[in-house]
Amino acid sequence: MGDLEEKLGIPFAAPKSSSVDLLVISGEHSGDEHAAPMIESALRMRPDLKIAAIGGRHSEEAGAQLIFDLVQYSVMGFFDVLKSLKEFTAIRDEIVRWVSVHRPKVVCFIDYPGLNLRVAEKLFDMGISTKGGGDVALHYYIGPQVWAWKKKRKYKMAELLDSLAVIFPFEVDAFEDTTLSTRFVGHPFLSEGFDLPVQYDPSGPILLLPGSRSTVVGRIAPAFFAAFEERLKSKLKTEAVCIYASGDLKTQLEEILVNFPKLRGKVTLSPNDAVVRASAVLTSSGTMSLKCALASIPGALAYKADLLTLVLGKIFIKIPFIGIQNLILNKALYPEYLQGKANRKNLSAELADCVENVERIKHTRELSSELRNLLDKPSGGGVGRWIVEKIELQE
Repeated sequence: MGDLEEKLGIPFAAPKSSSVDLLVISGEHSGDEHAAPMIESALRMRPDLKIAAIGGRHSEEAGAQLIFDLVQYSVMGFFDVLKSLKEFTAIRDEIVRWVSVHRPKVVCFIDYPGLNLRVAEKLFDMGISTKGGGDVALHYYIGPQVWAWKKKRKYKMAELLDSLAVIFPFEVDAFEDTTLSTRFVGHPFLSEGFDLPVQYDPSGPILLLPGSRSTVVGRIAPAFFAAFEERLKSKLKTEAVCIYASGDLKTQLEEILVNFPKLRGKVTLSPNDAVVRASAVLTSSGTMSLKCALASIPGALAYKADLLTLVLGKIFIKIPFIGIQNLILNKALYPEYLQGKANRKNLSAELADCVENVERIKHTRELSSELRNLLDKPSGGGVGRWIVEKIELQE
């Protein structure tokens, strides 16, 4: 075994049972979190199922045999392909080898298309998948956002995959011009046992969510802090909580706050696993903004892109909103302020309106309820029912 294989723990663990009904592959922390409710739901319906996972602790705790902890490598940055091509390729090839040897009835990929679609293509080319002439069915849960960018990818997915389960209702239409069977199964944030990490409290602090990537935080956090500083001119007792996703981002935020001495003692930095009760939110785009919307927290969304991303976005991304909650509703639950409009004056005015305007608070609650109804699982069942049906087709 070479140094690389030893470092990665290759080969993966063998299955505990002689046959595997389902192999779940999730490459990142969020995918592992979303895998857990699916696994739990499937096992409630079919306790006899043998489920293995290439993912993380959430999949294991849900009842799957964890044959390789893939999430730890994602967290450590091993999937920056430009820097870690050998590691990436080694893991992809070992996944393919494991599937070819142990032949699970079904493979369910979750999110992370950079790895998962490459694995699907290899299984197809080797004649292992059903679409490639073999006996292993390939299904996908939470696919790539082809409705926003890389739209042609959906035709390749239709060639490789047996079916797709999506978490936004409009995604079904995005695949309508392909042969890929696509089903809306509800959003995992509304699955049984999932607790939102944010709650609405009219007497709570302002919540600031500048993002989970350093470059985004560097552009957005100063605008959020400036807006909050402006808000303090009229509401001296107001406080704010700013969420960070890693120790490095906490350090970055501390360095930015040095430029806002008036905010000393007014802004608390909290990790992203903390439960926050907030009266209003300023957020960048991302999953946390959706959680805040589902929690009925009034707010506004701001985003500043670098020049290249801005130019490419205008060319390739043709969508009316950047906030996912706004896209789902096709209306602005969170008003969006982009580039230069994401400034002290505009964002501080939004904070005041979110906290003081009773009609705004009521309207947010109404739109949040509408959002929940749109994202809840359909009457035909959620993702657990979907994956059990796919397994039973292979039995």
